Amino acid sequence: MQKVMDILVIGAGIVGVSTAIWLQRAGHDVTLMDRTGPAAGASHGNAGVLASGAVLPLTVPGLLTKAPGMLLDPDQPLFLKWRYLPRLVPFLARYLRHGNEAQVQRASRALTELLHDSPEQHLALAADTPAAEFIKTGSYLFGYADKAAFDADAYGWNIRRQRGFEFRELTAGQLEEHDPALGHRFGYGVDCPGHGQITDPGAYVTALADHFVAQGGKLLISSLRNLDVQNGRVVAALTDAGRITADQFVLTIGAWSGPLTHKLGISVPLETERGYHVEFLDPSITLKSPIMVAAGKFVASSMKGRLRCAGIVEFGGLLDPPSRPPVDLLKRQVARLFPDLTYSGTVEWMGHRPATSDSMPVIGRTPKAENVFVGYGHQHVGLTGGPKTGRWLAQMITGQRVNTDLSAYSPDRPG
Repeated sequence: MQKVMDILVIGAGIVGVSTAIWLQRAGHDVTLMDRTGPAAGASHGNAGVLASGAVLPLTVPGLLTKAPGMLLDPDQPLFLKWRYLPRLVPFLARYLRHGNEAQVQRASRALTELLHDSPEQHLALAADTPAAEFIKTGSYLFGYADKAAFDADAYGWNIRRQRGFEFRELTAGQLEEHDPALGHRFGYGVDCPGHGQITDPGAYVTALADHFVAQGGKLLISSLRNLDVQNGRVVAALTDAGRITADQFVLTIGAWSGPLTHKLGISVPLETERGYHVEFLDPSITLKSPIMVAAGKFVASSMKGRLRCAGIVEFGGLLDPPSRPPVDLLKRQVARLFPDLTYSGTVEWMGHRPATSDSMPVIGRTPKAENVFVGYGHQHVGLTGGPKTGRWLAQMITGQRVNTDLSAYSPDRPG
């Protein structure tokens, strides 16, 4: 019989909560710690899509030539706080180096392994918990101005096809037939079955955390200050609540992982992609399925009592407050797409996506501390890949066999 371990999971987003639940189900004593509580960051503010087919890395051939024009165009969803550029340059150099065919193939294979069965992974995680009510399986749509705009995205669709994903092209009429709320808004579309939606991401992750506590898990609200590393092991986490000892430690702290993981021997470059959403409360339009608006690179998804429109990539670090131009762009895009939308108010949000230079998350045991494991760097697919990441981490920590080659996600890789 396996020894019961004391395990501290630091970070209570979807990856951390998933890890804590799978470890708890394996019979271990688990403490979940977060500085503000469950789902306080990107796990709250995302578009809610279980994007099983999001297997195209962000660094694709041609990005280097397109990016400058996007940065200079106020109607493009790429922003940069220019004073942050000197700190960003080393990351960008590594990031752009991955924009080649060989790396796209490697990253897309790894992302497919992680994401392809996301709805099933969420259903397994949330089984017999109140969180299950937030999971909705179905289609994820893409809306294009016309067939030519779709054809311009052929590279990405070909990669998805190579990875075994099915999709159906839709005329404007077929798109309207699928969802009358989309009538006359797009000239062409794509229906991607086998996806899903979390109808309220923040409430979903919170419900999972509540279930973890109800089953005997401990939730601690405190900030991590440092790790006490001795002889290749962490002997304690140094926190605002004091010194916490454990047999195993798990870091799932997203965009804030950089300094600590570097100390633990991880050299994969990490940066924050600041993402934004605008919610329209009591909207007059309800969408049947979430839809990626290709022209604006944002997702519109209906949630309880609101329409959430989420997107934008802004490079500006972890410390600065939200910027006004990204929010204004989202509002302009929504007004163009839904000129008939009425609502009672809006809610604006900004959060931090953890971005690695090679578009693949970091999952596994750290090089310099044998009892520390990490799961971070999921970029735009943290919600989608969180449950499987948590399951993999729990299997590694408890000595179970993981029936997947995890080398692409290795903390040892150069990035």
